Amino acid sequence: MTKTATQFGDLERIWKEHNQVAASLPKLTREVSEVVDKIYASLAAGGHLFIAGNGGSAADAQHIAAELTGRYMLERPPFRAMALHCNSSALTAIGNDYGYDRVFARELSAHAKSGDVFLGISTSGNSANIMCAIEAARQLQVGVIGLTGESGGKMKDACDLCLRVPSSSTPRIQEMHITIGHAICELLEARLANK
Repeated sequence: MTKTATQFGDLERIWKEHNQVAASLPKLTREVSEVVDKIYASLAAGGHLFIAGNGGSAADAQHIAAELTGRYMLERPPFRAMALHCNSSALTAIGNDYGYDRVFARELSAHAKSGDVFLGISTSGNSANIMCAIEAARQLQVGVIGLTGESGGKMKDACDLCLRVPSSSTPRIQEMHITIGHAICELLEARLANK
């Protein structure tokens, strides 16, 4: 088999896997709607949405925060959303002084207040720094939403609401995370822009 034929086969498998997982997302409709309700209630009352993840999940956190503070599809006032990893000086100082497990918890403790919402993103649901941030959120009376993979890991039972993408493949989970993130942004924007 030629390399090109192998690549085509691999691409067809990737598209097929992607489409299969994407086709399962309607199973999360009720849960995503509940997440939107929770974030909407906080933002409409002047609260903040704090988002955190590692690696590709950090990119998703930053992407979602940017859509909400900037503009997704509608011209409207900015919404209060922050990705917790974006201040590299704080991230490295906290990591150096308190350990990497505490980087998001410390940032959350500095900025969040009761009534805000924390969205933790982890494909495994077991990221130690996300779990520490969830613990900090609980102490602050901040709502907790998780975005994970099929098993949900430790986050499954630690969150108020946990959106579990029905897949165990990290790339497919991450692809669905940004799809879900975009859906949340679109629904929030439509509601908050008309508030």
